[in-house]
Amino acid sequence: MTCSTDGSPGQELADQSHRDLSDVERNIRSHRFLEALEEGRVPRERLAMLAGEQQAIIVSDRRSFALLASRFPAPPAGDLFLSLAEGEGQALALLCAFAAAMGVDSEALPAHEPAAGAQAYPAFVAWLALNGSRSDVSLALLANLAAWGANCARVAAALRDRYSLNAEGVAFFRFFAEPPPDSEQRLLSVLDEGLGAGDSPVRARRTARLLQAYELLFWDTLAEGIA
Repeated sequence: MTCSTDGSPGQELADQSHRDLSDVERNIRSHRFLEALEEGRVPRERLAMLAGEQQAIIVSDRRSFALLASRFPAPPAGDLFLSLAEGEGQALALLCAFAAAMGVDSEALPAHEPAAGAQAYPAFVAWLALNGSRSDVSLALLANLAAWGANCARVAAALRDRYSLNAEGVAFFRFFAEPPPDSEQRLLSVLDEGLGAGDSPVRARRTARLLQAYELLFWDTLAEGIA
């Protein structure tokens, strides 16, 4: 059961983090890669790269969330991290249709050589799975949830409108654009629990700042060289 978090320490910290990161969130949401995609200027080879990078990210994040569930097995944290790991598995299955639309078959997809800038985000999530607190992870994901979802919605629309992908081809991005309606509440519950157990709010804010910086780096890497 999820309790109300109105006015809770977690909500206050999340609000502060949102204010701290407003500039980087704006940069993520208005990224030039999205503009190029909506104008049809992103070559299919770069979109094939996007599929390969996401395959590596999803595989890594699924393991990271499973590890977090084993470190924090009690609810609400354990239930949340398990559901996140399961969600990554669902996303991985959906990714195949997008990859196929870009000419990448199931054997070529995991053979993609990942770019360092695109993989900084999952590398940090993996580090957090080993070293982070519940508050670190939940606040960082709260900071990332809205911007990532909004960008996925724009990607899905552009792929449909400019690149003629069907519903199956954009399902991966629609999956992240439409997270479960209780996602934020569940993350806030875990954040409240962690703060109540003595997790450092300063460290959690630092973690959220870094994760959003790595998110921006992901989009910067995708946009490299696109006129």
